[in-house]
Amino acid sequence: MKHDLSAHIAAACHELFDVKVSADLSRPDEQFGDFATNIALQLSKELGQNPHAIADLIVTKLSHEAIKSISIAGPGFINIELTDEALVALASETPAQTMAGQIVLAEYSDPNPFKPLHAGHLYTTLVGDSIARLTEIAGAKTTRINYGGDVGRHVAISMWAITRELGGELPDRLDEVKVEDRPSWLGARYVEGTNAFDDDDVAKAEIIIMNKRVYAIHSENDHDSDFARIYWTCRQWSYDYFAMLYPQLQVKAFDRYIPESEITPLGYETVMQQLAAGVYQKSNGAIIFDGEAEGLHTRVFINSEGLPVYEAKDVGLSLTKWRDYHFDQSIIITANEQAEYMKVVIASI
Repeated sequence: MKHDLSAHIAAACHELFDVKVSADLSRPDEQFGDFATNIALQLSKELGQNPHAIADLIVTKLSHEAIKSISIAGPGFINIELTDEALVALASETPAQTMAGQIVLAEYSDPNPFKPLHAGHLYTTLVGDSIARLTEIAGAKTTRINYGGDVGRHVAISMWAITRELGGELPDRLDEVKVEDRPSWLGARYVEGTNAFDDDDVAKAEIIIMNKRVYAIHSENDHDSDFARIYWTCRQWSYDYFAMLYPQLQVKAFDRYIPESEITPLGYETVMQQLAAGVYQKSNGAIIFDGEAEGLHTRVFINSEGLPVYEAKDVGLSLTKWRDYHFDQSIIITANEQAEYMKVVIASI
């Protein structure tokens, strides 16, 4: 399609001006059409004529079946809008393998177990799937990654509310929750726990302690205590819900799920090792990265409780991705407001 239009424009120029040219087509902003060419500006130098007048003449000769409308912008840019049929044909063409041989990681969706999903998850899921499909079509070996927080304060908040709803650490009472009600049931517990953390100092202190217990489940490989049984069961409820949701959205299956619990030890160990090397510093009982020297902002990586926070976990995630894939590109679909955060994490590695 693109080649045919270029040849058609070049033929029109040859007929009008008896010159041989190559009419390059570019993608303009959407409001200007589907293709654009600056061929009139190129010819104005050779012909010594006004480029807008040259563009006017060229347009009179263009009658390709793929062209819906033509307009001239600025000093002589020719903008072309394609017919619907041409757009369908263009979309059906096999694209150039511009990324052949490349390894691309596409991380998106990233819902956290124990928490309700929101519109942001829907957005990143659909956009991420689309980008992954595009890199795949362009020839890249694309790996789809889903990263989720199965440890951290949000889990402790939910676990606090879950145990209260059950009347204690009573895992067998989870059987009373109907399968179809489990996602909304977990969402309600998260809301209750969040409100308690914000409004009740006693509850906040209990949740902070419970956060350490959640980390201990993983460090001790605990699957047998009542607290651990509640944790593993409810975590699986979340994963079951995600597995049901993605086919409904018609997105391709993920190649790998990476929970925070998997990469947290590496992130923690790396920060502690680099603390001795001066990359990180101690501050009021926490471990921070001072980004001011690099024009960034300072962030906590390990809090005053001695627990790794999102920043340290993302260090572990980044190192895990590189260790396991040695990628050419790592694409993360996230909110724009995370840009400065990610700059700090990358600068610290």
